[in-house]
Parts: sequence; C-alpha cells; structure tokens
Amino acid sequence: MLFLDACDAVAPIVNLVKHGIIPLIQAVIIIALIVLLIIDLGKAVMAGKEDEIKSAQKLAIKRVVYAVLVFLVPWIVNVAMGLLVNANGAAEDPNGNAVDALRCYFGR
Repeated sequence: MLFLDACDAVAPIVNLVKHGIIPLIQAVIIIALIVLLIIDLGKAVMAGKEDEIKSAQKLAIKRVVYAVLVFLVPWIVNVAMGLLVNANGAAEDPNGNAVDALRCYFGR
C-alpha cells in the first residue's frame, strides 16, 4: 500500500501536528478566550446598559462553544480513525495492513 510505504516519511509530520501544533493552538485559544471574555464582559459591565451586557453574554457563549469545538476535533478524528480500522476488519486482515496503518497514525 502506498500509505504504508510513506509512513516513515509522514510519521514525523503527523507527530508534530498531533503533539506540537494542536496543543499550541489549544493553549492559545484558551488564553485568547479568557482575555476576550474579560474585555467584552468588562466593557459591558462598565457601560451598565442591560442590552450591552446581554449581547456580551451571547458573544461569550458563542466563543466558548467555538473553543470547545476546537478541543473536540482532535478527539473526534482519533475516534473516527479507531472506528474505521475496526470496521475495516483489522483483526481479520491476514497481511496486517490495517493494523500497520493504525500504528502509523497513532505513532505506535
């Protein structure tokens, strides 16, 4: 299989993305979310207008939902990869190609 032949070349890139870039993005999102929530809600409270407070709360809820989605995407990809390999009959593959593909993806 072409994917398995390229596993040695692709594995460092996959590991960099999974263990380097994605956690960095998640950390930046947490920090940005906290800072933006403090700024938006602080402005709304300082203004003292009920309309601005409600709109800031709606915006804060949207931002929290988006941040949670960013954290769920890597988990969903890992679950999907596991399900695909199991659905592909990894245990029944006499050549072990499905098991090798899973090991390449998960870096085992």
